[in-house]
Amino acid sequence: MKKNLPFIFSNFAMTADGKIAFANREFTPFSSRRDRGHMMELRATSDAVMCGARTIEMTETILGNGGEKFRKLRLKRGLAEFPLRVIVSGSGSINPAANIFRMRFSPIVILTTARIPNTNLKKLRAVADEVKICGKTEINFPAAFRWLREKWKVRRLLCEGGGELHGALIRSDLVDELHLTICAKIFGGKNAPTFADGKGISNLAGAAQFKLQPAQRAGDELFVILTRQKHPV
Repeated sequence: MKKNLPFIFSNFAMTADGKIAFANREFTPFSSRRDRGHMMELRATSDAVMCGARTIEMTETILGNGGEKFRKLRLKRGLAEFPLRVIVSGSGSINPAANIFRMRFSPIVILTTARIPNTNLKKLRAVADEVKICGKTEINFPAAFRWLREKWKVRRLLCEGGGELHGALIRSDLVDELHLTICAKIFGGKNAPTFADGKGISNLAGAAQFKLQPAQRAGDELFVILTRQKHPV
């Protein structure tokens, strides 16, 4: 499954009850400055950073490198000054006027499906460096990621959300490492998003298996790393 794929890792801040945003699905940053620095530290190890279209629009992120300190870290590691930016939108519904398209410091690639209307496809091709159709109705992530490695030389791919995109990666057994910042807050709400939304897994046997690495505490936050368990051959 993982042959010729990038190393795929993800990063999320979540509340103590596992939420990454409020029940109305609006996002307000709720983690500490230390956590936001941690996010940039992880970006500085990646060839590409990936988000779903809803996350791009909701957070107005531009998926930058975090500034001069992290630019130097990237160069020291032999990486480009800025990461490749990858947007996932199965229907191609992302707004071509979104903030990210105004910042042309690094290439933007959009992964979509054949469901995308021709009008949307034309508009997105005008603002992105490449729009790649990776499936008929759902994105074929293994094929898409192999293409990213071959075409764009992506060896380390960081996923920063949202929950439905990351849930699809978890179900496809594609996430190698998961970084979680657990914040001492509780949002509640059965409709509040988590970092693994979508269809979910229906039984214990199908559950994604990870190993817990030593955690670190900073103030009222716990920084946790989960590494993917290898399936027996």
